[in-house]
Amino acid sequence: MQKTDIKKIAVVGPESTGKSTMSAYLAEHYHTVWVPEFARDYCAALTDPPTWQDEINMFYGQIALEEEYLPKANSLLICDTTFITVKIWSDYTFGRSPQEVLDELPKHPYDLYLLLSIDLPWEEDPLRDFPHMREHFMSVWHKELLELNASYVVISGTGPERYDNAVKVVDGFLKR
Repeated sequence: MQKTDIKKIAVVGPESTGKSTMSAYLAEHYHTVWVPEFARDYCAALTDPPTWQDEINMFYGQIALEEEYLPKANSLLICDTTFITVKIWSDYTFGRSPQEVLDELPKHPYDLYLLLSIDLPWEEDPLRDFPHMREHFMSVWHKELLELNASYVVISGTGPERYDNAVKVVDGFLKR
């Protein structure tokens, strides 16, 4: 199977919406692999807040991880976030995004985005910063996906319902 035959599904959304858990679940359900979020381990190793260069490093790191996992996927690759996150955080933190991110966004499409809703309770994590801004970042995600003319569906619900909702959307997508 060629890389172009593989459908890519991005699991995205604000902090503490269960992206990594959902990605792992979907990968197991569809017997494939999932690309972890590069920024999580990268930021965990930082001793200071991320800099402009760190954002650029995370952009390239996410792309490299995806390229590494793509040959391991069956017909479906699940991506725990995408480098759109670099754009969102850079815009928020620095008031602008790295040009390489802006240039590459339209060149790295995903076949389907699952935008996870903020209906889950906030879970504390040393790498999460904005429990009071979940609505704001949910709006930003909608805006970014619309600007990309991306095919996306909001996934809501708690517990097994959330996973069932995601599987129904992915199954519908795969049947098209």
